[in-house]
Amino acid sequence: MKKYNKAAALLVTLAAGFFSLQANAAQKIGVIDVQAVFQQLPQAAAIENTINAEFKDRIEEIQRLQNDIKYYMDKKQREGATLSEAQKNEIDGKIRELGTQYQEKAKPLDAELRRRKAEEQNRLVSMIKKSVDSIGEKENYDIILQSSAVVYLDDDANNLSQKVVDAVSKMK
Repeated sequence: MKKYNKAAALLVTLAAGFFSLQANAAQKIGVIDVQAVFQQLPQAAAIENTINAEFKDRIEEIQRLQNDIKYYMDKKQREGATLSEAQKNEIDGKIRELGTQYQEKAKPLDAELRRRKAEEQNRLVSMIKKSVDSIGEKENYDIILQSSAVVYLDDDANNLSQKVVDAVSKMK
């Protein structure tokens, strides 16, 4: 009876293994490197240029404030030995005033820049997702994985990154 149970258990295990191998063999798996795709897209560079143009005046103002602060700090260090106490206090006051202006303008600008970049990147990620779905459907892929989740890929035929770049590049 024990031999029969062992044989039956072995038969069930072998059958389950055979069917799972058959199921796995039938799957078509693709891989995509989303980060590499994102970096290769012409839209990514266009987004950067658009955002820089959109915030150009504010960025230049922040840079001007930085230069002014640096100028007064250098002046104080360079001429510190010859400046009177009143002149040093005046320079310190200008540095504090410019620093306050810088903080008041830089933090909101930084937050707004990050928000706008995130909006545009999310739009691009959505386009990438649509392209991946379309390619997967067209070419009958069962699974498409992010390349960072794949330890080994048998050949580059299942790497869909360039196909996705080509497809998204054609989108507006």
